[in-house]
Amino acid sequence: MDTSNLRTLELTETLLGFYDGRVPGRELGPDPTWVDDGALSLGTCSFAIVDGGEALVYDTHVSVSHARAVRAEVERRGASRITVVLSHWHLDHIAGTEAFADCEVIANALTAELMTAHRAEIEEGRRAGPPAISPLILPTRTFTGELHLDVGGVGVDLLEFDIHSRDATVLHIPAEGVLLAGDTLEDTVTYVSEPDGLGRHLEELERLRALGATRIYPNHGSVEAMAGGGYGEGLILATERYIEALLRHARDPRPEDADMRAFVADSLAQGWIGYFAPYERVHESNLESVRG
Repeated sequence: MDTSNLRTLELTETLLGFYDGRVPGRELGPDPTWVDDGALSLGTCSFAIVDGGEALVYDTHVSVSHARAVRAEVERRGASRITVVLSHWHLDHIAGTEAFADCEVIANALTAELMTAHRAEIEEGRRAGPPAISPLILPTRTFTGELHLDVGGVGVDLLEFDIHSRDATVLHIPAEGVLLAGDTLEDTVTYVSEPDGLGRHLEELERLRALGATRIYPNHGSVEAMAGGGYGEGLILATERYIEALLRHARDPRPEDADMRAFVADSLAQGWIGYFAPYERVHESNLESVRG
């Protein structure tokens, strides 16, 4: 797969981002794959903490080619021991794990369970259509609730959440106020994959906000925001307000709700998020999901 638009972002002294997508002029074709529609069109980023001879890779990107490029960069920076952490089981986060098949791969127990249960359809390209992910590399280590790791001198906490997907794992670096949020947060709006869980997601967003992170990096967001120091607490608040509005829409749908820019106008005015037109498709899908 083409990696010519993959950019390496220097986010902190030890944190790298590997960003692809949101390429001007690149339009979706008539039959886009999950790589194009769910990831590259929205902008997608995986991350790596590199300190001394150790590295932690958070999500393995949308293809093995992307993952190999990530691995080559962290090894170029001196890492000889690499650990992989998967944020959740959705395809654009696990697709490149084959490039790290000789490394420890950590996920929460539910992520491992879901990957195992859907392994055949993922490897055959039936889960969300092609491209297939084959072989699908399963986690070699699991945890429940939370797990502390040291990556060189960087202490990180893996924390289980029920936001976006019930098997979400975020990565928190308390000493630096950094949060790698996976798909628990997105800019412009969250993607509703489990509409029956929105009430739980709201409660969990409060718990996420209580971490007090000041530099938040979602997997899908603006490259300018990420390169500029990340998002603040406002991204969590914007997500809370959006979910509250979706729940209201489920009870009281209004024609004007179809306009995403108006639907999130308060959060846009606060500067918590930015308007990105391809998320109109996500918003339309979200409205259908909560009505259904």
